Amino acid sequence: MYRLVISSSVVITGPVVTRDHTSKVDLPRFRLGAQPQRLLMTLLGDYWHGCEEHIPSAALVRLLADFDISTVGARAALSRLARRGLLESSRVGRNTYYGLTGQAAEALQDSAVRVLSFGQAGTGWDGRWVVAAFSLPEEQRDIRHAVRNRLRWLGFAPLYDGMWVSPRQEAEAVIRMFAELGVPNATVLTAVEATGVVETAGTAGTGGMSAMAVAVGPRRPIEAWDLTELRARYEDFIRTHTLLLGRIRAADVDPAEALVARTAVLDAWRRFPGLDPDLPLKLLPPQWPRVRAHAVFAEIYDELAPFAVDRVRQVIFSVAPDLAGLVRHHTATRPSPGRHGRQVRLTGTAGRPVTRWERPPAAGWQGRHTVGG
Repeated sequence: MYRLVISSSVVITGPVVTRDHTSKVDLPRFRLGAQPQRLLMTLLGDYWHGCEEHIPSAALVRLLADFDISTVGARAALSRLARRGLLESSRVGRNTYYGLTGQAAEALQDSAVRVLSFGQAGTGWDGRWVVAAFSLPEEQRDIRHAVRNRLRWLGFAPLYDGMWVSPRQEAEAVIRMFAELGVPNATVLTAVEATGVVETAGTAGTGGMSAMAVAVGPRRPIEAWDLTELRARYEDFIRTHTLLLGRIRAADVDPAEALVARTAVLDAWRRFPGLDPDLPLKLLPPQWPRVRAHAVFAEIYDELAPFAVDRVRQVIFSVAPDLAGLVRHHTATRPSPGRHGRQVRLTGTAGRPVTRWERPPAAGWQGRHTVGG
């Protein structure tokens, strides 16, 4: 019989006083298909992080055109994101400009760190699980849905209805989440799985009393995840993107295509952290494909970056030349911290570094990039 031995716990009961969470923003959900709002936030988070300058709306509309988003759809997305507090606007003459709000920029940076650091070589695990249990009445199904979405993003999966587990040490984040969403009845605890006879473990904050939770059935915490389905998703990701890898290695990708492909592979990859919280390798079957899938993602994402950046700079240069040099990008191994991170210099057609763009030839031009101080 498997047991979970509680090592510490926090119980939330009664009215909840929410903490200050002004930095929390509701980013567009990631769905299948071309969603203009999602694409805009992805592009700004990927190529405009750390920039306070606003981009002309005409440039953003042209960027979305590469993804087959109509002008009407693009402008509607800009207006909706501004109303939601994710974008702020300004005007220069008759032209409208948009930029990320501080809250949106922070949320996008946090998301980039989470997504881009996911799936690398597994780290050690001390055997502790975080368990989150909560109860909500049926009439609060919207809150229940929000709680489940946030728990999945934090790396949890449902072991039983109302009882979620994760090997990630996110207890404090879960407590904050319950408070922010106003969940009055919840318990967050850390526990270790054991077999056979289990001695009780002292619980912090209980005055020396001992506590133990025993699983009646044979269901183990790792069974909260469907490992067969998860393996199939990783294998499908590898198969789907292997052909693109061949083209990249042959340099058979133009800038506009690179921008679309790089955005697509990021959109596919960022679904995995909600399905797999970097489950400890010791709990997984042999030859688990996560590391291989990450290697495919990292090569595509990083190798396409210079071409995709070229495309973004081309579009912005056509409308606002002085802003084109601000475009930057993350890498799969090190999300850029923004303006104060490494400096990206542009190389003009004459081979000399330039701090502002010189107008390139009208056709057949591709920029080249050097990274340095």
